[in-house]
Amino acid sequence: MGFREIKIEELSFNPFEKIGKQWMLITAGDESKSNTMTASWGGLGIMWGKRVATAYIRPQRYTKEFVDREMKFTLSFLPEEQRKALNICGSISGREVEDKWQFAGLTPYVTDGTVGVEEAEMILVCRKMYSQAMLPECFVGTENSDKWYPDKDYHTMYIAEIEKVLVRE
Repeated sequence: MGFREIKIEELSFNPFEKIGKQWMLITAGDESKSNTMTASWGGLGIMWGKRVATAYIRPQRYTKEFVDREMKFTLSFLPEEQRKALNICGSISGREVEDKWQFAGLTPYVTDGTVGVEEAEMILVCRKMYSQAMLPECFVGTENSDKWYPDKDYHTMYIAEIEKVLVRE
């Protein structure tokens, strides 16, 4: 069973549910080496006249090295029966295990010059357009900075054009 490409206009889901509750995997790399991480922060929308996804990655995450190095990354959405794999990918670093993919029971899926997750129900192939480190002086008030960044490890925000939508056949 593989994937088929659909038009982005065919999507119909609640992004707050899909990203915030079901979670996603941010993946980058190539056929020879890649890494993936679980994320529950992100967004979908329009920027600069393009359909975009936003992703946020803390500086200590190994996947950030791959996202920074490559022009493309993917957002993969897995079925609920893969919750254990999502938990593993959110708690184990690719620096700590020899093969994070195998450890999580997942398979890299090479597509369009990047890597997604074979077990996904849907993969968004994204091309980076903008990245910026979040800065403490840019917070309006201290509520979120104090709550979410006690270690001052502010995320980098990535805005990426969604170039392709793949769904499981």
